[in-house]
Amino acid sequence: MSLSLYQTQVNSRLLLGTAQYPSPKVLQDAISKSGTDIITVSVRRESSSDQAGQHFWSLLKDTNTHILPNTAGCRSAKEAITTAQMTRELFATPWIKLEVIGNDDNLQPNVFELVDAARELSRQGFQVFPYTTDDIIVAEQLLNAGCEVLMPWGSPIGSGRGLQNPFALETMRAYFPDTPLIIDAGLGLPSHAAQAMELGYDAVLLNTAVAKSGKPIEMATAFSQAVQAGRIAYQSNPIEARDMAKPSTPVAGTPFWLD
Repeated sequence: MSLSLYQTQVNSRLLLGTAQYPSPKVLQDAISKSGTDIITVSVRRESSSDQAGQHFWSLLKDTNTHILPNTAGCRSAKEAITTAQMTRELFATPWIKLEVIGNDDNLQPNVFELVDAARELSRQGFQVFPYTTDDIIVAEQLLNAGCEVLMPWGSPIGSGRGLQNPFALETMRAYFPDTPLIIDAGLGLPSHAAQAMELGYDAVLLNTAVAKSGKPIEMATAFSQAVQAGRIAYQSNPIEARDMAKPSTPVAGTPFWLD
């Protein structure tokens, strides 16, 4: 089940966000139950004058996971680049989940600013995890800009709609067979995560589906199991869908009677 991301090996294919949890204790327990090796955090959580940010950072370090800082809330390449530079100093990691939002209603990435930011950050030595659409042309531009991982959305952030365009995602998987692909955003149910993994995606990243559920710890467990099940199913070469029925019991040798 191990996965290599920028030459770093991780054992879990579930990445977990850290926002919106009802308490720090619930967050810690959800991280533990999910089995995740990577958690995402916004640098904005660390900019508090009352030291709350420092307490949150200490909590994250205690989880013994890899930290993937993000540029959540950025609206331009310039803003995202500046935020990424802050995260490298704060979290001491070259990893950055690059978000450049272009639409306030559906939080769709601004792919033009995203590619510009990815190119510059890669030039500066960052290892970029870009939150992008399912457009393969944009994907090619991001890879040419220096990205080694792509993170297409399943559906709008926090919507819980699951995979709104499975065909496009399946096409992307086929088009980039050797690139780690991580579904980011829009998953609401463990079955959505399993579906993504069954399509051959390498991992999923989610936040709201766990943090805002009625029982975040139990939901984290469910998503962990769904990701594992989906990955195993993909590796097991599932049967193809058919238009017609096909009996599972052979008809050869079936007794028959003449009237």
